[in-house]
Amino acid sequence: MAQLPPGIRFITSFSRDQWYRAFIFSLTFLLYASFHLSRKPISIVKGELHKHCAASHEVELDSYKEYAAQIQPLKKPFNASQCGWEPFDKNNYKQLLGALDYSFLCAYAVGMYLSGLIGERLPIRYYLTGGMLASGLFTAMFGLGYFYNVHNLWFYIMAQIANGLVQTTGWPSVVTCIGNWFGKGRRGLIMGIWNSHTSVGNILGSLIAAYWVSTCWGLSFVVPGVVVAVMGIVCFLFLIEHPKDVSCSCTPSSSSKTFLNGTSRCRIQMLTLNAKENGKLQQDPEMQHLLTDSENSSVSLNSSTVVSGEGRHGTSAISFLGALRIPGVVEFSLCLLFAKLVSYTFLFWLPLYITSVEHLDAKRAGDLSTLFDVGGIFGGILAGLISDRLEKRASTCGMMLLLAAPTLYMFSTVSKMGLEATVVMLLISGALVNGPYALITTAVSADLGTHKSLKGNARALSTVTAIIDGTGSVGAALGPLLAGLISPSGWNNVFYMLMVADACALLLLLRLIQKELQCDADHTLFKEH
Repeated sequence: MAQLPPGIRFITSFSRDQWYRAFIFSLTFLLYASFHLSRKPISIVKGELHKHCAASHEVELDSYKEYAAQIQPLKKPFNASQCGWEPFDKNNYKQLLGALDYSFLCAYAVGMYLSGLIGERLPIRYYLTGGMLASGLFTAMFGLGYFYNVHNLWFYIMAQIANGLVQTTGWPSVVTCIGNWFGKGRRGLIMGIWNSHTSVGNILGSLIAAYWVSTCWGLSFVVPGVVVAVMGIVCFLFLIEHPKDVSCSCTPSSSSKTFLNGTSRCRIQMLTLNAKENGKLQQDPEMQHLLTDSENSSVSLNSSTVVSGEGRHGTSAISFLGALRIPGVVEFSLCLLFAKLVSYTFLFWLPLYITSVEHLDAKRAGDLSTLFDVGGIFGGILAGLISDRLEKRASTCGMMLLLAAPTLYMFSTVSKMGLEATVVMLLISGALVNGPYALITTAVSADLGTHKSLKGNARALSTVTAIIDGTGSVGAALGPLLAGLISPSGWNNVFYMLMVADACALLLLLRLIQKELQCDADHTLFKEH
């Protein structure tokens, strides 16, 4: 019998379950990357919506008018302002552009709290597909304002609000789907790699938008809108909500370790040492079960928090207040509020900042801004890897937040020294700013979503995730708004605001960090005795 080709041997070396999990991992990665791809164009196009007026631009403006007249011969005359696209060509353009950001992010924050509750009660595939098709429509709608020569501010604000609401279908859906397929086997490193879809989507969105921004900025929105809608169709055709739907096992076959916060994890370590020291680990079946199933190690909540039903479809949804009672949810949610405030300020204002400091055109500034997201990819993976090694989620976030504040100050100073310095600081700042944000929204949310009070209720993970990300989205809405209000007084003041936000995020984690460190101290003391 002939030897199998190397490629076939590689394929057959993995089980059917492993291939399905790899497929769902990749599919959800691409689905949510497309959401972020559609959010990025607004930050790239800002430099084109408002230009610095100059007489030397008259030749360019004439050719631009001629091009616009060709593509819209039946419309009213092209906007003749040399300062950009009306109504963003006025002196208050920063406030108007900030209003666009705020309208999207405020709608996203409000909608996220409702999205998790709704998502638990609907099939994920239908819910996510509908959200992606609607998001594609409203993203393209913003770009259509260019082709139809729309200069009404409320048209663009309403497009942003509608898009913000429908995009809330994405995050709870993909996290719940990943939770169903990977169960308690998730680790910080794997979730860090998966969460790089955020940065990948931002990079692709920046490149697509920058390609058309200087010639036809409407396509910077229409093309991403089409991409999201196409991915929505892919979602409808291929997304598998639960492994049971294709007769796969519910959890990975490899052994897993769940990370707990504070006293819960400490209690398990102390019980383990005590049992081993007294030689009773194998003799006590109840203790053995406690030590192998980390869900049973958590502090019990009110039994009415979750009512467990029979089977996946019979499980009742967790209440909003019940989710808030889970230890760590409030602290990490508020921490994410400030962490996301910093991250989304960079997301929406970085290209305009680079344009102002480096005096680059909108396309080059958009391309350069992708380096921040490249750093974010490495930061998310690094945060997951460190938290796995230390078994301390809160301490890992705190360490990166502590380093992020002085790095932001250095960025505001060094970025004025030249392009090379800006490149280096973009990579470092991206890693430190997005690292805690990535860890909280993935691994931490997954840890909290498998608390004992949920009693294996995978559907409740959607509500827990929505609460954490929804609270973070409040900060995401405030950050760009504050940047728009503060930036007229100088970009340095914007960076001071971001440093204060990082400090607040760190302060909110101090209680959990103290518990993790106290746990290790008690652990060491117990071993010495």
